[in-house]
Amino acid sequence: KKEKINAALKKAAEGKMKGILQYTEDPIVSQDIVHTEVSSIVDGLSTLAIGKTAKVLSWYDNEWGFSNRMVEMASRMF
Repeated sequence: KKEKINAALKKAAEGKMKGILQYTEDPIVSQDIVHTEVSSIVDGLSTLAIGKTAKVLSWYDNEWGFSNRMVEMASRMF
């Protein structure tokens, strides 16, 4: 299950969510994501699946990623 979840998230990050979602299997800490332009980075090493329950860990820089999405939206409007 863990592999299927990670594969789906990786596919999304490389496809229709590219530039918004990122996927990594590298060890990551909070300092690694400061000023990251994507909205969220999925930590594939931390994904857990037990029975019908799954836990996915995703990192984000709440100011920088959000600001980038707002700039994208504004540029589409004008």
